[in-house]
Amino acid sequence: MTASNSTPVRVMVLDTWEEISLTVPASTPIADVKRAALVRSRVRRPAAEYVMKYNGAELYEAGNTLGQAGVPANGALIVLRRRRAPVR
Repeated sequence: MTASNSTPVRVMVLDTWEEISLTVPASTPIADVKRAALVRSRVRRPAAEYVMKYNGAELYEAGNTLGQAGVPANGALIVLRRRRAPVR
């Protein structure tokens, strides 16, 4: 997913505490970025069980792109479980 108009982003996947660097066009759907980060960090759960956040706010995936969400170059995104696991 690289092109001359691509934007680098950093995605922290909290399940693995791994930061994934991706270079994607601003027109990339948020759901695709989330899926790519989960695949690269080897998470096996369905992507629907996770949310993506930027600056503490959830990015709604329904047809929205990184550009529409206002994610800048080298923006830091977080992918975490939709429902938190209980602590024992």
